[in-house]
Amino acid sequence: MMTRTARRTRRTVRVVATGAAALLALSACSSSATSDPSASAASSDEISGPVTVFAAASLKESFTTLGKRFEEEHPGAKVTFSFGGSDSLAASITGGAPADVFASASPRTMAIVTDAGDASGTPATFVRNQLEIATLPGNPDRISSLADLTRSGLKVVLCDEEVPCGAAARKALEASGLKLTPVSYEQDVNAALTKVELKEADAAVVYKTDVKAAGDKVEGVDFPESSEAINDYPIVALKEAPNAGAAKAFIELVRSAEGQKVLTGDGFLQP
Repeated sequence: MMTRTARRTRRTVRVVATGAAALLALSACSSSATSDPSASAASSDEISGPVTVFAAASLKESFTTLGKRFEEEHPGAKVTFSFGGSDSLAASITGGAPADVFASASPRTMAIVTDAGDASGTPATFVRNQLEIATLPGNPDRISSLADLTRSGLKVVLCDEEVPCGAAARKALEASGLKLTPVSYEQDVNAALTKVELKEADAAVVYKTDVKAAGDKVEGVDFPESSEAINDYPIVALKEAPNAGAAKAFIELVRSAEGQKVLTGDGFLQP
């Protein structure tokens, strides 16, 4: 026959066991909610606010498209671009201009930023670009080679040698043993191309992507020496980025399959 003390002890054990089971159930529910993929995705997708991207002038078409895609994917975000010569953009960044992302048209100009300690992490090459000769529509001067640009009376424009398109043009000319004195050196590739579009120059050495973006405003002429001066384009988030989360997300879009499809569609080469 069970004593009163034994019965009391058994009831206590049952209560403790029931309480422990309840605690385990609550813990499981809590763990399940925390590991819910949709909940995790929601917290990781909190990309909002302004994101400022400094990018080489030759990226204008592609990055404008990707900026719109980014805003569609992150309705709370707003992308602002500053396009220009990579050297000028790098100087602005090292001078303290607020920006989140830097996309350069050459490793040399990217090094200006990394050497100053203004990059967050290691820059990644996301595309490459190749030179082409831009002529007036219909190519009235019958330009078919880089050597043709040295003809007397022909007005040729180059990018300034401090910017990547100018440095690449110089490298291509050196590879072919040619000397060329342009009517002007322009601050970036868009300015050089505009000279031809406005018929202020007969030809310019620019990127294939710029010739393609110009449509029927110019005509492109390939030249073999361009293979000696293909530019790698690196991209990096900046150390003092006001919106580091958005900077990372934008770079991920640029390097994604979707981003690469836009870039190669505009004439860029895969890295």
